[in-house]
Amino acid sequence: MHDRPFRGNTDEIDDLIRQYEDLRAGKKSSFLEEESFEILIEHFNEKNSFHKALEIAETALDYFPYSGDLFVRKADLLIAIHDFKGALDTLKQAELYDHDNIDIYILKTDAYLALDLPQKAASLLEEALLTFEGDDRLDLLFELADVYDDYEEFDKAFDCLVLILKQEPANEEALYKICFWTDFTGRNEESIRLHQEIIEDHPYSELAWFNLGSAYQGLRLFEKAIDAYQYAVAINDKFDYAYRNMGDAYIRLRRYKDAIEVLEKVGEITRPEDVIFEAIGHCYHKLGKFASARFNYRKASHINSGDSKLQYKIALTYVNEQKWNKAITHLENALRIHKNVPEYNLAMGQCVLQLENYKDAVHYFSMVVRSRPKNVRGWKALITCLYRSKYFEEAIQQCIAALRVTEGKPLIHYLYSAVLFAAGRQKDALAQLEAGLKKSPSLVKSFVEIYPSILQNTCVVDLLARYRKTKRKK
Repeated sequence: MHDRPFRGNTDEIDDLIRQYEDLRAGKKSSFLEEESFEILIEHFNEKNSFHKALEIAETALDYFPYSGDLFVRKADLLIAIHDFKGALDTLKQAELYDHDNIDIYILKTDAYLALDLPQKAASLLEEALLTFEGDDRLDLLFELADVYDDYEEFDKAFDCLVLILKQEPANEEALYKICFWTDFTGRNEESIRLHQEIIEDHPYSELAWFNLGSAYQGLRLFEKAIDAYQYAVAINDKFDYAYRNMGDAYIRLRRYKDAIEVLEKVGEITRPEDVIFEAIGHCYHKLGKFASARFNYRKASHINSGDSKLQYKIALTYVNEQKWNKAITHLENALRIHKNVPEYNLAMGQCVLQLENYKDAVHYFSMVVRSRPKNVRGWKALITCLYRSKYFEEAIQQCIAALRVTEGKPLIHYLYSAVLFAAGRQKDALAQLEAGLKKSPSLVKSFVEIYPSILQNTCVVDLLARYRKTKRKK
């Protein structure tokens, strides 16, 4: 229902309650005006004493049986105590005396939704839109948008907000909501046209500029999005969400210095947030400034100490600097929080491998394979590790398993070939090399990387030359 301001101070309420009790007791001198009943109903409603308020409403209707407003108040209370069918019956009576009361439609909508009849609620509101104008029509459109949301007619919810903004272009609630629905429904082109129209008449609406930027960003038109966000912050230099989105757009364009500048602005105007520090850290990381990246990742981690991803990102900055032991410390922190994340185990395996701790490396790479058996990357790390540590028989067994699980991915054939050559099984190795070349000749570089000296083997050189000739003929 529309907000009804509470009227009357405590002494007046106490006096009205006494008069009401006298009336109930049948004292002849007692009488209450309709407005007094309404004040009492509102008083007990605000105290969540719904049954008492309902009693007063029913008593009031005994004295004022043609009051549409009292029927509406009674229906509101019936909804509060979950008597939805009773509320609908009461609202039918209200319509007889006050059919132009918008609260009747709002309360009917609430009752239909509570009874899981959203389509009936939508039909009611659609019909009501033909009757009401001005602010009442806006209220109905907001209600209708919520109903469409309830039964997942999301495009219709978007349409309602468009109608609201056509009627009242500066409506802040609608501007906030349509930004979400634009992103959710993907109707970015329509949103762009709508907000361009709004901006023509309301050029200082920062929300309209923000929504325009968001729609451009949804279409990956990042330069245009940035221009729109810059107008938004020129109008309101404290508009933190515009700075956030602008930072994301700069990151998408790989303009990391610009992204850092606008993201740091967010930190100046709002409380510190881990996602902002993490984004700044990401930008420094991309710029190769690993100490600055770490500094921001650590800030983010202090705010959100349970985020294992931040420990992983700190570790990667050390990996880039080849500081393996420091990287391991942070990877251990990450794995304590989430021990089965493949990326963490892969990075840990690579670090301990650099320290020639082959046994632990095999353990971590095996964890990656167990988590993502169809992913070639984990198998490559495991087989390469076994190869380097000269566990050729175990590497062969893993190659056989990998071919089966990955359904014969070409890279596995090359790895298998390298292991077989190292184990002295040249005939089998050449067969695997040829199988890899048949499926994907371009991946032969992975074979050469793992076994560079193999290019001194004339059989291998002849086989590679034959496939090069075949490729040229094609």
